[in-house]
Amino acid sequence: MTDAPSAPNLSSLEQEGEVAADYIEELLDVCDLDGDLVIDARNGRAYVTVTSNQPSDLSGLSSADVVAALQDLTRIAVQNQTGEFSRLILDIGGSREERARSLEALVDAAIARLEGGATAAALPHMSSYERKLVHDLVAERGYTSESQGEGRDRHTVITGRA
Repeated sequence: MTDAPSAPNLSSLEQEGEVAADYIEELLDVCDLDGDLVIDARNGRAYVTVTSNQPSDLSGLSSADVVAALQDLTRIAVQNQTGEFSRLILDIGGSREERARSLEALVDAAIARLEGGATAAALPHMSSYERKLVHDLVAERGYTSESQGEGRDRHTVITGRA
């Protein structure tokens, strides 16, 4: 039996955030964009948030697909520098809040299907972080959910009341 990996300590999360912020700052410089970076550590993850006084500066980088790709690239950059797997969360121009609102709408629509008589409601595939948000939303509404599928096809299925 193997031991589960230990949760990263605050110091390693801060280092992860610093490396990630350096990487994102270089990207912004290359793109000739202005952005303010905030580094945070919570729930066992490093978070890097990029904001701007001119929201249009970040509009090309803040779509869900672009943020996901940049997050993956940033995680690789962090791993190359630190030698440790990164679970960093990147937010550009409020993209995480916007995605949380769309996930909430998906959950609401799925619950409406259940209340209309469906026995289960499957949501589209999404990242582990997004599935965690969905599981939390589902539990708050008094329903149960589980993740199904493998790899990129992993998704959440919502079933009856808890």
